[in-house]
Amino acid sequence: MNLANPQLNDHGELIHLLSLDGLPREILHGILDRAAPFTAVAEREVKKVPLLRGKSVFNLFFENSTRTRTTFEIAAKRLSADVINLNINTSSAAKGESLLDTVDNLAAMQADMFVVRHAASGAPYLIAQHLAATGRNHIHVVNAGDGSHSHPTQGLLDMYTIRHYKRDFTKLTVAVVGDILHSRVARSQLHALVTLGVPEIRLVGPKTLLPAAAARMIDKGPLRVCHDINEGLKGADVVMTLRLQNERMQGALLPSPQEYFKSYGLTQEKLQLAKPDAIVMHPGPMNRGIEIDSAVADGKQAVILPQVTFGIAVRMAVMSMLAGGGS
Repeated sequence: MNLANPQLNDHGELIHLLSLDGLPREILHGILDRAAPFTAVAEREVKKVPLLRGKSVFNLFFENSTRTRTTFEIAAKRLSADVINLNINTSSAAKGESLLDTVDNLAAMQADMFVVRHAASGAPYLIAQHLAATGRNHIHVVNAGDGSHSHPTQGLLDMYTIRHYKRDFTKLTVAVVGDILHSRVARSQLHALVTLGVPEIRLVGPKTLLPAAAARMIDKGPLRVCHDINEGLKGADVVMTLRLQNERMQGALLPSPQEYFKSYGLTQEKLQLAKPDAIVMHPGPMNRGIEIDSAVADGKQAVILPQVTFGIAVRMAVMSMLAGGGS
């Protein structure tokens, strides 16, 4: 493990995917390039490839999930891995077993990869460091979302979606709209967008839902803060709408869902301010009528369902790269 970046080995190769922060542009492009043929695999009658045959992938989801957990399972199975989904509610973790004791026991069952979602920020890092300290560097860790910190594979599938429809990151204006303060997705998106060279990234939302650090970054580099959604959407090539993270909010950060929709909900009228060929994205689950109007979510500019489909290919790319399968 590289002490400067625990995701990389001493040769700069990816051994864990914990965050997009600090990953070089070449690795991000490498993952996106590797995902492309896996997208084609999904269109074949027989969708399996043997790249992870004989490997055991353990899905450790300490938080609820639909899209992420399911697409990781599909991705691992399409790579021919043996997949074990740990039911946390009926596991020893529910009886008080520590996270690292759970990891040790599963590692003793010849695990090759852990896919981890956890409410505590930094939990995947803790697992990766523990595996290194105990001499089990052959076991890879993929962060499937940790607290409000990071969701790297969501960020990557979002980048794949943008590249699929828009090709060149260096010519885009991207608007990220909504609850940026609590969103691990937004953090991963922003790291990736900056690394991939997007020249203008607008953070759009009320002051109560924008991190203080973002406010200090106004007009610095590619980032701009916009409290007016009309300003934020004007001329945008990509509109990335975020879910309101009500479960992570403390105190009254919004007057009401109705007021939020009035000011920041994405409607057809507001979308007309963006470029005519702008794409609309959302990581899900969507709160229709609060973050996004159904007419937009189901409209011709929305690429929300393709995001989910691309997520399988991107997660196949990540797991095959970590496990050394394929080129």
